[in-house]
Amino acid sequence: MPASPLKIVFAGTPDFAASSLQALLNSEHEVIAVYTQPDKKGKRKNQMAPRPVKDLAVEHNIPVFQPTTLKAEEEQLALTNLKADIMVVVAYGMLLPKAILETPRLGCINVHGSLLPRWRGAAPVERSMLAGDAETGVTIMQMDEGLDTGDMLYKVTTPIENNDTAASVFDRLATIGSEALVDTLKQFQQETVSAEPQDDNLATYAKKLQKTEGVIDWSASATDIDLKIRALSPRVAVTFKLGEEVVKLLGCELVEQNGNPGEILPSDKKSIVVACGKGAIKIKQLQLPGKKPMDTAAVLNSKREQFSAGVVLG
Repeated sequence: MPASPLKIVFAGTPDFAASSLQALLNSEHEVIAVYTQPDKKGKRKNQMAPRPVKDLAVEHNIPVFQPTTLKAEEEQLALTNLKADIMVVVAYGMLLPKAILETPRLGCINVHGSLLPRWRGAAPVERSMLAGDAETGVTIMQMDEGLDTGDMLYKVTTPIENNDTAASVFDRLATIGSEALVDTLKQFQQETVSAEPQDDNLATYAKKLQKTEGVIDWSASATDIDLKIRALSPRVAVTFKLGEEVVKLLGCELVEQNGNPGEILPSDKKSIVVACGKGAIKIKQLQLPGKKPMDTAAVLNSKREQFSAGVVLG
């Protein structure tokens, strides 16, 4: 006799979570409710921030809950009344108290973007890239009261390539994570799921990203500066000072030139090459204050003197 589909409550907020929600909607299971962060205002006036999970739920006529806390007794009762088999949590952005964790029949599981116990916490993709990890992946975890400390149910890996950005890694993890989630739910249906405790001695913590981490130190190697751009953008702006202006550096490539760190080196008329502590980078895309992203040719059309050879960037 085939196993019955599971009644699922889904909790998540950004695009990464929406991929898992879509996989559940494409599966045999029934998503009976969606929890997501309260709506927030975007950076522009009168504009709301993107809400991928909520929009997907509304499109499929799924009830949406947006509490500011799950500690309130009425919110816990609301979840109880849903009578879910399991709660799936993906980048929700809110801690689940013990009462919530114990409400669904099969508990709560989390799709986490790292190979636990490495990189528990808020920014696992960026931290794994900045640390020079050769690979990363997704861990499906049975949630407990700790921060990403629960037993591991399913793991899948992917290499981190030299040309990867945080965005490209997130995209891959979203795909393999949603596939792993469906496979894990099948194991729950068949009662074949196997839980492996994490080794706390191997744990590392992916602390939140800070704005100051995006400030370029030109005495670093060209390789490290290139990695900073690929790992931090777009969540944290990677910046340098041009006089009193703060300029965002959006893309570069490595070149084999040398000079004093931060100095703009001689190059062709359409390029901006900056010396680093070791090697140099050729800037591909910049964003000046109050402007849209521009390639170097467009920047040089208006600010050639400021980016001329010999200028030292801050």
